[in-house]
Amino acid sequence: MDSSENDVARPLLVLDQLPLESYWDIPLYQWNGFWYRAYHLEAALALRSQFKVRPDDIILASPMKTGTTWLKALALSIMRRHCYGDENIHRADEDPLVKNHPAFYVQTLEVQVFTAKPPPDVSAMQSPRLFHTHLPYSELPDSIKESNCKIVYIARNPKDTLVSTWHFLNHLRTSEQGPYPFEKAFECFCKGVSHFGPFFEHVLQYWKESLKNPERILFLKYEELKRDTKGKVKELASFLGRPFAKEEEVEDVAWRCSLERLKNLEVNKNGVDPWVGMRNSTFFRKGEVGDWKSMFTPEMRDKLDEITRLKLEGSGLNLDYM
Repeated sequence: MDSSENDVARPLLVLDQLPLESYWDIPLYQWNGFWYRAYHLEAALALRSQFKVRPDDIILASPMKTGTTWLKALALSIMRRHCYGDENIHRADEDPLVKNHPAFYVQTLEVQVFTAKPPPDVSAMQSPRLFHTHLPYSELPDSIKESNCKIVYIARNPKDTLVSTWHFLNHLRTSEQGPYPFEKAFECFCKGVSHFGPFFEHVLQYWKESLKNPERILFLKYEELKRDTKGKVKELASFLGRPFAKEEEVEDVAWRCSLERLKNLEVNKNGVDPWVGMRNSTFFRKGEVGDWKSMFTPEMRDKLDEITRLKLEGSGLNLDYM
């Protein structure tokens, strides 16, 4: 057997030894307490062994469907806004978001970068580099955890996270399959079985690290970003070392990255994500706080609220779950 055959066989042998659960009729494998698709796990292991961080890298992190695309757009616009200039501040042709989906510029390491074979040479990227990850903090490469690079994490209340995930993943199902039963999705979430889950353990890892290293890890909440967009955009810009000089700059970034603007850009109405084959429009739905009320029964609400209370007890973290 040659070396290329060994490279193919090795991940399969590892997977055979891991706990397995069916999630949306998709096999998920448990590694170090978290759940992954096979190719995400393989990419995560390659990432841990191969990724070389730079001290000025910016890593955005999140569970699925907690405001990832919004955060990517905001961070990109903040870091690039010096390119626009005052005279070009509202010119569409100066805005990269008009040309491509935010994920084109801020790629998810274990979903886009390290699933490529071979992975692209990110060492050639100009600094400061912007990346994203869905990985839990414990599974980040040591080079990231031991560096001074900035990490920005965004969380969301668990009920809206589940409903947003349900709508999103249904786009991967055929018309013959139909929507996945929400009741089954709910039970999986409550058990902690989900992409890169369990959700609460994921959130709490970054929360605790942000308390220990607030100068290096910024913990954002989706609901607060919705309630006070300009205030949180200012906080994000200051954390990234790009504080605003004028209020107009804050308003411009908030406008560029607003859900209504992004979802109505031509690239997001008709473009297709090349990595997962989904339409860009599927990444922009309602973005509302409290959308879970359209899906949850009172019994579901009470059950997940109690799980949330127990999981967060003593942590000092409030996810606006009530």
